[in-house]
Amino acid sequence: ERRRRSMDAHLRARLKDKKRIVIKIGSSSLQHPETGDLDYIRMEVLVRELCDLRNQGKDVVLVSSGAIAAGRKAVHIKDINREHGERHIAVKQACAAIGQARLMMTYQKLFAEYNQVTAQILMTKNTIVDNLNRYNAHNTFTELLRMGVIPIVNENDTIATYEIEIGDNDTLSAVVAALIDADLLILLSDIDGLYTDDPRKNDRAQFIHTVEHIDEKLMEMGKKSTGSNVGTGGMNTKLVAARIATGIGADMVIAGSEDIRIIHRIMDGRNLGTFFCADKNERFDLIDFIEHYND
Repeated sequence: ERRRRSMDAHLRARLKDKKRIVIKIGSSSLQHPETGDLDYIRMEVLVRELCDLRNQGKDVVLVSSGAIAAGRKAVHIKDINREHGERHIAVKQACAAIGQARLMMTYQKLFAEYNQVTAQILMTKNTIVDNLNRYNAHNTFTELLRMGVIPIVNENDTIATYEIEIGDNDTLSAVVAALIDADLLILLSDIDGLYTDDPRKNDRAQFIHTVEHIDEKLMEMGKKSTGSNVGTGGMNTKLVAARIATGIGADMVIAGSEDIRIIHRIMDGRNLGTFFCADKNERFDLIDFIEHYND
């Protein structure tokens, strides 16, 4: 036990030196559960945390959900799932079109408080799979980060259909981390880390502080648990993200978003959330992985 703690402390300490960080926040972490409206206080804390990382000279990218929820709220649609077939997709994509603009407007205002410039990047599976698209996206990210801008990334929900969608922002954030050679990915959600079983159903479930290697047994465990009813990602998508991030040589942390200030505490090396060690796999092929993801 003492040896494990010492190793954990050593692994956590290296987070202080990370230079390029991708942070993903889920829809349920950005809105009031009672109303579905954006939670401005939480968003404000998030923005302050990211600006502070930027002030330390680190490159920061935010992958943010919340467009469909914001759009749905704006046009007073309580439940998108009432619609079926093509109309369901059309309503969802219309809500995304309305909501993405509103979401970015809110972010722009909050970041402006700290004189921080932001940019919007909307992606689909084609952004990664197509060689020219991927090359251009990589160059755009690189240039934005060189300018000191914080890019805000989301799936392009207005045009993405099943064939070209990545499908969830956990996976998208890991893809972004791979695209820009990030050295750390932080996933914030309503789950505070990885457990041996679903803690909401099994009170004997034990918290896992560190994962050195992701094996099939772990991946199977993730498939049995699902997350919130607001976002699209359960534990399975987080483990898929971990497989991508660690495979390309980045560390990853899954942590709870109840207190957004957890970001700087993680960066300080505190033992919060579940830490996945970088486990670079030269044979890992991102393009092949994404092409067959969702198959």
